[in-house]
Amino acid sequence: MTDLLAALLLGIIEGLTEFLPISSTGHLLIAQHWLGARPDFFNIVIQAGAILAVTLALRPRLWALATGWRAPEQRDYLAKVVVAFLVTALVGLPVRWAGWELPETVTPIAWALMLGGVWMLVAERWAERRGDRAEVTWTVAVLVGLAQVVAGVFPGTSRSAAAIFMAMLAGTSRRESAAEFVFLVGIPTMFAASGYAFLELVGEGAVGRQPWGEVAVAFAAATVTGFAVVRWLLGYIKRHRFTGFAVYRIAFGALLLLLMPPGS
Repeated sequence: MTDLLAALLLGIIEGLTEFLPISSTGHLLIAQHWLGARPDFFNIVIQAGAILAVTLALRPRLWALATGWRAPEQRDYLAKVVVAFLVTALVGLPVRWAGWELPETVTPIAWALMLGGVWMLVAERWAERRGDRAEVTWTVAVLVGLAQVVAGVFPGTSRSAAAIFMAMLAGTSRRESAAEFVFLVGIPTMFAASGYAFLELVGEGAVGRQPWGEVAVAFAAATVTGFAVVRWLLGYIKRHRFTGFAVYRIAFGALLLLLMPPGS
């Protein structure tokens, strides 16, 4: 398989999994086990492609926030998006500076997939007992920011799953409201992560050594597939629970543990 074809497949996988609560990073790392490892910069930048997709998919909501900021409710919502992003940045940067790197083995990802699936089943049922609440509180904003950091430290957790279910448990029990807020917070979060990774490469003088052709192909594929997925998901969760995604996580994680040799 050529490097460009592998990059195309990885971009499609990223676009398909970034917004579904099944862990895009976990799926990318597992795919790279067979398609060849890629640097962290590759993984971060193609995630930015998926975030560009959600920016396009949510452009009416973004436009409403940009043009309606004089309205107290719009200004309050926008401030909560900013707070969630700042919490992620202020907590996540020290983790990055401490030298954290993605794991090279599949086993911890498999466990994170299974445990996360069980947690999703329990959390959604618990959230449903709190009634149908669409409001995003300041507590929700802070906890969503922290959830994003936790998901970044433990691949297989899923940023969208961790943040959406944290929002639902903290008070925003309506699925589509929690998902929309998390996706909006993800826009500055992932663009900032990509920008930071690029600045690190510039500082190391390593920009010219990156596989830019592969990155571009994967970025485009992630954008196109991510746009389709986020449009579908926001409609799907208005009528369905997350149970199917949780079952998939548990089954996929168990399958990985059965098929992969110990320590791989």
